[in-house]
Amino acid sequence: MSTQPEVEGPVRWRTAMETALYGPGGFYVRPGGPGPAGHFRTSVHASGLYAGAVARLLLWVDERLGHPQELDLVDMAAGRGELVAGVLAALPAAVAARVRPYAVERAERPDGLDPRIAWVARPPERTKGLLFANEWLDNVPLEIVEDGRYVLVASDGEESPGGPLDAEDRAWLERWWPGAERTGRAEIGRSRDEAWAAAAATVERGLAVAVDYAHTREARPPYGTLTGFRAGREVRPVPDGGCDVTAHVALDSCAGPGAVLLTQREALTALGVSGARPPLALASTDPAGYVRRLASAGEAAELTARGGLGDFLWLCLPVGIEAWPQTTAD
Repeated sequence: MSTQPEVEGPVRWRTAMETALYGPGGFYVRPGGPGPAGHFRTSVHASGLYAGAVARLLLWVDERLGHPQELDLVDMAAGRGELVAGVLAALPAAVAARVRPYAVERAERPDGLDPRIAWVARPPERTKGLLFANEWLDNVPLEIVEDGRYVLVASDGEESPGGPLDAEDRAWLERWWPGAERTGRAEIGRSRDEAWAAAAATVERGLAVAVDYAHTREARPPYGTLTGFRAGREVRPVPDGGCDVTAHVALDSCAGPGAVLLTQREALTALGVSGARPPLALASTDPAGYVRRLASAGEAAELTARGGLGDFLWLCLPVGIEAWPQTTAD
């Protein structure tokens, strides 16, 4: 009996993605799989500096909340829990003891995860602290449209034209993806807007952050970004459960009043992540320390590189506290 999800097609891309990624036997929920780290490299997997930066952001939130007795940390789309575990390890012990950590994920809890971490299917209500969504929204299923019609897809990836757009999707396209009628193909981000709004609404006081491959209204990709990943390689997006199916996020359409958009380079620089090389003199006085700091600088450079991870966008939404960051880097 096949463990692959069955897409009865052709169907609209949003339905196909939901089945392929999260249906029975789907890419993200299949038991025993390697998790996202086995197929693509995120900032979380690139360096422990990333978890350290998120830990410093949580400390900033903690200070604005007045150091509450319980401080929430919610990791959306937690994968195998790497980020939330890394943040806990990077925090001062006294702060970590007050943290209530949640890993929000649709897959089963992995073996060996820190027992302090609550493994949940949806974010807790009335969060007071930090909700952090690293590369979640790019895997929220969405509609693909072409020439004013929905694009249908079969389980083998073959596409065909579907019906005309409904009023809500057409309105989103006209507002957020102008010019799509000229290029012919676009991605309707309304489902991502709704998913983010629902997650952010669970924060009663604190900060909600979404980090992702993204683009803004002024620079939408002419033919969209839909693609697949398998075992570290970009592949044709086929909704058969055998690969990740993803598309970049129109993150500006998710941003509501008070939200701040900045690049990962700006965000991590504000959080103290620097790719500057250590002084050469340190090689003579502390050779081992010099090597460690050189390695750290290399990891920081990857996380903040223009044309790479540094171009990711961060959406930062303060709830009942001041905006973060107050200033950004060049």
